[in-house]
Amino acid sequence: MKHATPAALDHLEPLLGEIRALPGLKETSRGVFYLKNRAFLHFHEDPSGLFADVRDAAGVNFERVDVTASAGRALLVALARARA
Repeated sequence: MKHATPAALDHLEPLLGEIRALPGLKETSRGVFYLKNRAFLHFHEDPSGLFADVRDAAGVNFERVDVTASAGRALLVALARARA
């Protein structure tokens, strides 16, 4: 699964705006967010849709969330808010 292209990120711009508003996160490049100098959230795309990888609650691994539809986007924001 490849990292999201600028065109894919254009489709996610409202979601990116919500994530940018979360305290403690730093966007190091478009769609790539760090928390305390550690990778926290980034996006991928493939033919089946758009996905986000967000650090799990333990901060060890990444959890993949399908953000193709609005339900997945809302879930991602909730997870990021709780873990950031």
